[in-house]
Amino acid sequence: MKAYLLAPDDWQTIGARLILALFLGSVIGWNRQQHHRAAGLRTHMLVSLGAAVFVLLPLQIGGAAGLDGLGRAVQGVATGVGFLGAGEIIQVQRGRKASVTGLTSAASLWVTAALGMVAGCGLWVLGVMATGLTLLTLG
Repeated sequence: MKAYLLAPDDWQTIGARLILALFLGSVIGWNRQQHHRAAGLRTHMLVSLGAAVFVLLPLQIGGAAGLDGLGRAVQGVATGVGFLGAGEIIQVQRGRKASVTGLTSAASLWVTAALGMVAGCGLWVLGVMATGLTLLTLG
């Protein structure tokens, strides 16, 4: 198993991973902003960046505690972004019929968090491929 642990002073790698997270989040956010959704460019960028920071922390701590912490960070981010996405979902009452909106935006926030975690772990190819597939799905 290849571990993606980082030295705390490896600022080039850390910076590249954070920039990739911002880029991947911005691609999805730009798409959502073009469709005039509440969660747009900046929101998606921040979700992706935040997710990357949360997974980079245990990777920099290192050792067995770092890998164990990585698993917990992934679980925490997935759960936390689920609550953020829930705030994006709205039930609208139109006469006698109720409709739900915001499900796709909530899902895009959740995927964006996953993209940020992927970038934070340094999995460039997976991040680019998943972003392309997400754009294909949203298009």
